[in-house]
Amino acid sequence: MSAVLILLIVIPGVAVVVGALAPRRVAEITTVVCGVAVLVLAVLLLPALATGTVSAGHYLRADALSGVFLLGVAFVYAVTGVFAIGYLSHEAHLAATDPAQARAFARYSRRFAIGLNAFAWSMVAAPLVNGLALLWIAVEITTVVSALLVALDDTESAAEAAWKYVLIASSGLGIALLATILMYYAGAQVLGQSYDLAFDPLLSAAPGLPATAVHLAFVLAVVGFGTKVGLFPVHTWLPDAHAEAPTPVSAMLSGSLLAISFYAILRYYQITALSVGPEFPQRVLLVFGGLSLLLAAFSLLRQRDVKRLLAYSSVEHMGILAIGIGVGAPVAFAGVLLHVLAHAAAKGNAFMGAGVLTRAFGTKQLSGMRDAIGRLPWSGPLFLLSVFALTAMPPFGIFRSEFQIVSGAVAGGHGPTAAVLVVLVTLAFVGLTAASTRVLFQPAGGGSPTPARGEPHVLMVLPVLVGILVLLWLGLHPPQTVVDLIGHGVAELQGAL
Repeated sequence: MSAVLILLIVIPGVAVVVGALAPRRVAEITTVVCGVAVLVLAVLLLPALATGTVSAGHYLRADALSGVFLLGVAFVYAVTGVFAIGYLSHEAHLAATDPAQARAFARYSRRFAIGLNAFAWSMVAAPLVNGLALLWIAVEITTVVSALLVALDDTESAAEAAWKYVLIASSGLGIALLATILMYYAGAQVLGQSYDLAFDPLLSAAPGLPATAVHLAFVLAVVGFGTKVGLFPVHTWLPDAHAEAPTPVSAMLSGSLLAISFYAILRYYQITALSVGPEFPQRVLLVFGGLSLLLAAFSLLRQRDVKRLLAYSSVEHMGILAIGIGVGAPVAFAGVLLHVLAHAAAKGNAFMGAGVLTRAFGTKQLSGMRDAIGRLPWSGPLFLLSVFALTAMPPFGIFRSEFQIVSGAVAGGHGPTAAVLVVLVTLAFVGLTAASTRVLFQPAGGGSPTPARGEPHVLMVLPVLVGILVLLWLGLHPPQTVVDLIGHGVAELQGAL
């Protein structure tokens, strides 16, 4: 299995090189092949991770916790690679009649292929690297690459969103670097000056670490990496960046990047819980998670841009993850890990569906979209199902995961937290479904655009259909390998391994 870890790192890098050197069609096919290959390798790795740890040398290491986040990233990478072919086909068609546009599109598509695969590479690497320092580097690389992708459309609003993202995320990661330094200092008191923040030695030494340094490192990690997660109050870059990025990039930002940043927080949680007990880190996460969910629930009621609507939904779901860890019950931990997978599929689906809507209607404004269910015979119903999945409607995976989190909160003596969680999730449901209902079912007015009935491209439909099937699978009967993986991940979060 060590070879699988190495291949997972190498394959997206190959796609980056091909994207830089090969024609667009070759780059697109390579992206799809590499995305599917990464997904297949991640699935092959799961049985080993469900029973133990896999390493490749000193610098690559994966356990059950890594496997959950790796699987989410790999799935989004695979489906967005397919979706991107259909997404770029419209620009390719327009460029075919104008030599100047053709040259501009060739440059754009090359930058898109390089950036998309480099972004995927950094997110695949993050859960596989062995140590807090390497993890910080991987998350920093995701920032650099994704900021360039946010600005890829070369509009004034995209450039502004990218700069805002860079400034806020870099500030946050500067705080996360300070957390890394403090954790190194804490570890050095037990392990000596020569250790390198690798996970296993640090987890073994955790009970002997100085409590003050560990407390401070965890808070700084939550604030620092929480900037990339989108936790309140360091979330302000997220709606702008997700709204302005190309749709496949938005799907990867929401479906993968936020979760990878939350993975970094979980690594600090593991060490902190073993060092000073779980009560302190759980209280911190409850505060940040609750405030994030509160902000998102009310923000969803007043959005006018379909992609900003989905971006605030991402803030909501990251808050739910933080609350799930904060309540501290094993069933809630299991719900959090399942939620990571279900949210990756659902949010990737929703953004791809939004991409079809913006392509069909020529606008991101919800007011300019009407009768989508009649104009888009496949994408309209699929977008509705994706929204239902995001709002925790049964029988989709997010219903199952949120039910587990609420059950864990009640079982762990956090009844008021569970009640607030249910109320705010219901409020978010109202905001998302009200906007979606108007877009899908309200008849088009005289001033609204009336696109011809039909889909922009079949490859913008198939990935969403696959995502819906995955969400049903996770909700009705998750694969036993995934169940075993989550169970092992819960044991790791509890410090039982």
